[in-house]
Amino acid sequence: MPRATTDAAPRAETLGPRTLNRALLERQLLVERQGRSAAETIEHLVGMQAQEPPDPYVGLWTRIEGFDPGELAELIVERKAVRGTLMRATIHLVTARDYLALRPVMQPVPERTFRGSRFARELKGLDLEPVLDAGRELLSSSQPRTRAELGRLLSHRWPDRNPVSLAHAVTFNVPLVQVPPRGVWGRRGQANLTTAESWLGRPLEARRDVEHVFRRYLAAFGPASVMDFQTWCGLTRIREVMEPMRSRMRTFRSEAGTELLDLPDAPLPDPDTPAPVRFLPFYDNVLLGHADRTRVVPAESRAPMFPGYSGNVGSLLVDGFFRGLWRVERAEGAATLLVAVTKRLPKRHAAEVTEEGVRMLEFTDRDAESRDVRITFRG
Repeated sequence: MPRATTDAAPRAETLGPRTLNRALLERQLLVERQGRSAAETIEHLVGMQAQEPPDPYVGLWTRIEGFDPGELAELIVERKAVRGTLMRATIHLVTARDYLALRPVMQPVPERTFRGSRFARELKGLDLEPVLDAGRELLSSSQPRTRAELGRLLSHRWPDRNPVSLAHAVTFNVPLVQVPPRGVWGRRGQANLTTAESWLGRPLEARRDVEHVFRRYLAAFGPASVMDFQTWCGLTRIREVMEPMRSRMRTFRSEAGTELLDLPDAPLPDPDTPAPVRFLPFYDNVLLGHADRTRVVPAESRAPMFPGYSGNVGSLLVDGFFRGLWRVERAEGAATLLVAVTKRLPKRHAAEVTEEGVRMLEFTDRDAESRDVRITFRG
C-alpha cells in the first residue's frame, strides 16, 4: 500500500530572545554607530519618540558617528523635521515628508484616544466639526498658539464648555506640529502649535498605506508579530491588512509560540554578536516597540515604562539588554552621570558603562568643567 503524503508547511524556525535582541540592535543602529545623516536615521527608525525635546538628540548621538546636534536643530528650524502626534498618540520627531505620509495612517489612533478621554465626555452632545474648523483657523503658521491659549480663544465661542476640553478636541483630532524654538538644541520654548499643512506648505497624503508602514516597521524592529506592530503604532484590527503580505514574508516563532513576520532580506545577526553599552532616552522606541519586550527587557529587570520618569532620566543597555536607568546631575560647573543598575555588573561591563558615560557627558554637557560617572546597584 502506498504511504500517505501531506502538504503540511514546514515548521517555522524558533527565535530566542537573544537572537531577537541582536536583530533589533542591528536594525536600530545600536551595534555600531553609523555614518548616516540625521534625516536618514530618523526615517530609518520610522520616527523617534520625542515627548521630551532633548530625547531625540541623545537617541541620535548613540546611533550616529560624530553626531552634531546642530544638524537636527537645523532640520527643525528649516521645517525639514517636525514634532507632532503620531504613533500611540504620542509626540514623535519625524521628517516632514514622513509626517505627511504617516499622520493619515495614524489618524485613527489620536481620534480613538480622544473618544475614550474625559475631555470627550465633557463635550458630550456638542458637534465637534465646528470646533475643529475653528481650531484650524486659529492655529495658522502665522500665529502658533499653546493649547491653553487655544482653549481660551475657543471658549469665547463656546462659553458653556470647558476650555481645556475644547483645546484637546482640536489637538487630538487635527494634524498639528510643535514649532521652534521647541525641540531646538540649547533653546527652550513652550509647545506652540500650528497645523501641519500650513507649517509645511503641503497637504497630507491622501492614501493610508498601512502595509508600507508595516514593512518599514519590520526593517527597524523585526522580526515581529502583528501585536508587536499594533503596540508600536496604536492601530487595531489590522490582521486582515497583513494577510496579503504573508506570502512575501519570512515566518518565525518566538519561544512562546507567537508567529513573527519579517522581510525576506532583513539581517539576522548571530546571537553572540558583541553588543556595546548604549545610553538611550528613557522612552526610546527600542523599549516601546513590541508587545513582547523580552527581546530587550529581561523578565527580572522590568523597565518601569510609565509616566514620570522622562526628561532627565534615560535607559541603559548592557550586552544589548535593559540594565538600569541614568540621569545627569548638574551643579556649579560639574556634570555627574548617575547610573542605577538592576543587577551588579562585572568589572568589564562597569568599565564600559563608565567609558561610554563619559563620552555621553562630553556630548550633553560639553561646557561642564568636570564630569563624573557613578554606578549604583538598586536591586
